[in-house]
Amino acid sequence: MLNYKIPQKRLVFVILALISALMLVITSTASSIYLYGNSSNNIKADAAIVLGAAVWGEEPSPVFRERINHAINLYKNGSVKTLIFTGGVGESHEPAEAIVGKNYALAQQVKAGDIFTETQSRTTHQNLKNALEVAKAHQLTKFLIVSDPLHMKRAVLMARGLGMDAHPSPTPTTRYRSFHSQMEFLSRETYFYFVYLIFKI
Repeated sequence: MLNYKIPQKRLVFVILALISALMLVITSTASSIYLYGNSSNNIKADAAIVLGAAVWGEEPSPVFRERINHAINLYKNGSVKTLIFTGGVGESHEPAEAIVGKNYALAQQVKAGDIFTETQSRTTHQNLKNALEVAKAHQLTKFLIVSDPLHMKRAVLMARGLGMDAHPSPTPTTRYRSFHSQMEFLSRETYFYFVYLIFKI
């Protein structure tokens, strides 16, 4: 019986090659996420689906407020006819994210009849899945997905995976402004992007 051993130098070379290939895949994916979130279009749709984010008591957090303001602008300039706010209860003493979003939009003169909500979701995938059920009930078929730029690629991929005619509409501004906060968010999004590709969750 032959006892074949891989030379140590060759083994080191193979390991380094694998690590380099993995780093290349991660870097290229992170770059594509960054670039995707910084592209814009002028597509019109039936509804803007606003992905949920944290609320502070009765008010949206700065991150959520950016998303709501962008959706309101889309509504007021005629890019969408309706708004679908998503997100359930984060803390027991707080209202659902979707309700906070709706109340904020109402205060900005968005018509109540043009606002729909779903208040059960806790994740991006749940946001989109539940929003789709709301949309079907109101015969809405084309959507702009509203979220932070670095969140956009994964969100649209999920939406299209659910069979939605979905298009990106990243917020033109973001609360993740510093280099550190953007890199932290980008690293997290890259990780969850791979998780979705592999496990579809």
